[in-house]
Amino acid sequence: MTTVRVRYAPSPTGIPHIGNIRTAMFDWLFARHTGGKFIVRIEDTDKNREVEGGVALQLDALRWYGLDWDEGPEVGGDYGPYIQSERLHFYHQYAEELIAAGKAYRAYDSEERLKSMREDQQRRGQPTGYDRRHRYLSADERAEYENSGAPSVVRFAVPTEGKTTYVDAVYGEIAFENKVLDDSILLKSDGYPTYHLASVVDDHLMDITHVLRGEDWIPSSPLHVQLYRAFGWDAPTFVHLPNMLGLDRKKFGKRNGAKDAMEYGEEGYLIEAMFNFMALQGWSPKEERDLFSREELVERFSLDGILNHSPITDPAKLDWFNGQYIRSLSLHDLADRCLPFLQKSGLVESDPSAEKLEYIGRVMALEQERIKTLAEAPILGGFFLQADDAYEFDEKAVTKWFSNPGVGDRLRAVKEDFAALKDFDAASIEAVIRDVITRFEVKGGEVIHPVRVSVSGRTTGPGLFEMIEVLGRERVQRRLDRALSLVTA
Repeated sequence: MTTVRVRYAPSPTGIPHIGNIRTAMFDWLFARHTGGKFIVRIEDTDKNREVEGGVALQLDALRWYGLDWDEGPEVGGDYGPYIQSERLHFYHQYAEELIAAGKAYRAYDSEERLKSMREDQQRRGQPTGYDRRHRYLSADERAEYENSGAPSVVRFAVPTEGKTTYVDAVYGEIAFENKVLDDSILLKSDGYPTYHLASVVDDHLMDITHVLRGEDWIPSSPLHVQLYRAFGWDAPTFVHLPNMLGLDRKKFGKRNGAKDAMEYGEEGYLIEAMFNFMALQGWSPKEERDLFSREELVERFSLDGILNHSPITDPAKLDWFNGQYIRSLSLHDLADRCLPFLQKSGLVESDPSAEKLEYIGRVMALEQERIKTLAEAPILGGFFLQADDAYEFDEKAVTKWFSNPGVGDRLRAVKEDFAALKDFDAASIEAVIRDVITRFEVKGGEVIHPVRVSVSGRTTGPGLFEMIEVLGRERVQRRLDRALSLVTA
């Protein structure tokens, strides 16, 4: 049985889009499911779009998503080099073979002529494409261009009659009329290949068995199939993946909710949630549940489950996934994962003590049912970690609850009774507050809300009695004193 070999081939043009990572994830899952190989190959042949550090950005994203590669940069392998700019000799060799066989040709058109050609086609309402003028140059005309030193590109001499047909693993049989295909450029005038030549040559030389890529590449697939046939090579299985769509049913992008691949981690999404959510964007395990571990996804993944229609990618659904995984964390793990966000906000020092970490765990335990992303930790739990004289009060809450007649007396009674408690736990704290409500013959909210605002500065948050227990008696007493200084009634 042939070993499955799949490749993810990003360009070093910046942080990868989440759709690119989805492709890499499907590659990785298929390789791990079949016991095959996941290869990373850097396609850096468009030097105009390359950014400094672009390769590192691509590899860092793969690492964050846990997509380890079997061959490629930093790993090596028997099919290297795995960076296309280091493989230029291959592309030149195979381009010359096509030229010698009459299946490709050099074209010497100037930019001015090509621009004029396209403008004329547009005026006539014709599809824009190369008019094949230099495909049929005589030997003398070619020699004249060569002797003049005119720059040239290598174009593929696509068949002009018949159809190009192939079977896609997702979309079934796909056919294109050859007469609508263009004589695409294979080798640019700067000596670098286009994607068409480089991907076909590299996929063949690296024994790639399956090419997983976005459905946007379907229009280019007949050219690639024709290139394989021109070389006399067997083509890999093409697996075109449905585009991810936003809620507006347009391609999922920045304008409709998508983020760069690494932004999700920076915004507090767990890798487990991201992996689970992304695996279901265009693939179905055919089970009536949503939550799967990485191991379960590897076990279930197959090409048969890839959908032939675009999924709607709902950011709110990702929030749900993230919340589910956050609630499954142990308190120790939750504290560890929240720590970088708390430190970035200046709420926790760079090297907190074990006692501080334990306290963070207790704080986040109170928020575990509400928190959607780790980035919310400083917002939801910040008042626990701020100094007793530094947390901010909600001005509207102060106006509403600290101006009611008798509120000062009620808060002082709570403070005095807290001081007398033997055990400062949630049950005892609740008993004190219930007693004050009864004693002053007021509605519960006339004690509960002022106490909450006093110790947290806000009107919403975790359970009041549990919150006060975690803050501790001494801090609560100081906070009540501070609140009493603001009471106007």
